[in-house]
Amino acid sequence: MTQPPKGSAAPPAPGVPTQPTVPRRQPSPELPPPGPAPAALAPRRTAFAEGVERLRAAATTEPGRLRIIGALLALLVVAFGAVSAWQATDRAAAADDVLNNSQPLSSAAADIYRSLADANTAASSGFLAGGQETKASRERYEKDIRTAADKLVLAAGNSDPDSRAAETITRLNRLLPEYKGLIERARANNRQGYPLGGAYLRYANDTMQTEMLPAAEDLYKSENERLRADYADATPYPWAAIALGLLALGALAWAQHRSFVRTNRVLNHGLVAATATTTAVLLWLVVGHSVARAGLNDSYDHGVRSLNVLHDARIASLKARGNENLTLVSRGAETVEVGGEFKDRFDVAFQASMKDLAAHLAAAKDLADDQAGRQPVRTAAGSMEVWQERHQQARDADDAGDYQAALSKIIGAKSEEPTGECFDSVDRSLETALEHEKLEFEQSAGAGRNAMTGLPAGAAVLAVLGAAGALLGIGRRLSEYR
Repeated sequence: MTQPPKGSAAPPAPGVPTQPTVPRRQPSPELPPPGPAPAALAPRRTAFAEGVERLRAAATTEPGRLRIIGALLALLVVAFGAVSAWQATDRAAAADDVLNNSQPLSSAAADIYRSLADANTAASSGFLAGGQETKASRERYEKDIRTAADKLVLAAGNSDPDSRAAETITRLNRLLPEYKGLIERARANNRQGYPLGGAYLRYANDTMQTEMLPAAEDLYKSENERLRADYADATPYPWAAIALGLLALGALAWAQHRSFVRTNRVLNHGLVAATATTTAVLLWLVVGHSVARAGLNDSYDHGVRSLNVLHDARIASLKARGNENLTLVSRGAETVEVGGEFKDRFDVAFQASMKDLAAHLAAAKDLADDQAGRQPVRTAAGSMEVWQERHQQARDADDAGDYQAALSKIIGAKSEEPTGECFDSVDRSLETALEHEKLEFEQSAGAGRNAMTGLPAGAAVLAVLGAAGALLGIGRRLSEYR
């Protein structure tokens, strides 16, 4: 009989009932114990927080503290060098603008005014000569018109398109051909002996006096404001760089003191080198800027101010000469009430211009700081006094009805001692004074600009060397912990 396999249940005997098989019960999953729900997972820290934590942990050890100190010292020195280079570059650029841009443009604007006024004077002088205008007066008029046109082109090329100066230049460029047309009509009528020539000349003069010269004066003032703005940018001390330099020196001194207290070593070569380079940059910055500031201030006090006063004096003399000529052209056709009396309009304007001339000459004499600057001003003042005497003689002759004698006293030959001789002497003397003051300006402003030469690049290089020295000095201390 076959035996059932070992370990298996014996089959039930035949006829014996079997018990039903009950499946085994699976254990139920365990339920969580009663109580509050578990708290949510904490959010992951940011990289910044982790960095702060590392710094805090590093600060608890001396090597970690040294690394932090080295990094801060290097950062301070580099920041000092960068700010020094930036502020030095900014001030050097402003000083260069003063010397090569804004002051020349201010002088160009003054030349535009002078050329226009002188052209008007030359035109009236030629008109007084009668139908046969002298070659000298014609050439002078043409030269003044060309000079004004050239200076307008120069000013237009250096002005901002949407600025007030650009609008003024556009207006002058429009008025200049109109004025020339009026002068040519006056000349054509004068050659034929028509009285209409005097009317055209007065109309041209009104255009010059009421529209063109005020516009030129506005341009002159705009360029002077631009010049003052450049001075304001070039002369302030670089306080931000100076403050950073002092802070860097203080930090370097503290680091060396700390090293001495902890190691009893007097010198740390790297930190000493960093201190030396930082001190060099700071001294270079302060001394260089002080020298530059002194030169620029001197160029303004003894250059720009003198130039402005001399330009004003020259313009006043041109106005006086133009009004003197027009006194004879109008022959009393236009009068104004002064103190209850009616006087010739152009003679009243002449007297006002001569008062301005005297005031400007007195101011120019006070501003001149050497004999070479004062002498031409004295000569101009002496010629002005003779001019006034001769003008009064011309007025007396005209009031007495002797027009020809008055005319000879204004535009006559040299033997007749005309006022034109005095005007030319005043103009030449003022031109000499202007050339002298311009030279002084260029020398002083150039010295101021040159005082900052090399400072931006030098500050940057020395700052990098100083930062490297600070890192090497701290690295030497760190090597002792390895």
